[in-house]
Amino acid sequence: MPARGLFTGNRGIIHRPNGTLGTSRWSHKHWLVCTLTHPKGRYHGPMPDRGWSALFFLDEAVALTAGHRPCHYCRRDAYRAWTAAWARATSAPPERMAMDSALHHARVTRTRQQVRHEAKCDTLPDYSFVLWNDRAHMVHTDALHPYTPDGYGTPVPRPKGKVTVLTPAPTVNVLAAGYVPVRHPSVEV
Repeated sequence: MPARGLFTGNRGIIHRPNGTLGTSRWSHKHWLVCTLTHPKGRYHGPMPDRGWSALFFLDEAVALTAGHRPCHYCRRDAYRAWTAAWARATSAPPERMAMDSALHHARVTRTRQQVRHEAKCDTLPDYSFVLWNDRAHMVHTDALHPYTPDGYGTPVPRPKGKVTVLTPAPTVNVLAAGYVPVRHPSVEV
């Protein structure tokens, strides 16, 4: 896949020495949205020996839907904005372990299945993802933007009624509380 995206996702070391993914993909709850390069200018490649496995995301909205949150190390401003929105959404202090635990329970089951929920489409905040016509779409203004690894496709009108929501419920609440993720330029077209 030539598309690399705007961000990486850090879940720790989830690959085997041969570069394949093992069962450790679910070994801890800390799933972070990171920059493509280390803050000090280093880049270790996607699957180095004894280094975290870089997962690539088109944009931050996709990473949030995968259940990640902004990294407090390489994306400090985004992390501060996220925690402020988390506090508004939950009326609880934005402690990292508590946030990661809440996100983990809302993104994956014990059998490693994505947690999905239903909501009325017109109540969802921008940058939430829904399943519409068997495809992932990002909600933005009055439209749904179909996702592809290379960018967003031609928008379709936002439907009425219930839809299957792909974005974890706590993240939907954070988006509703004002967190604005970095979007791929194709959504603005």
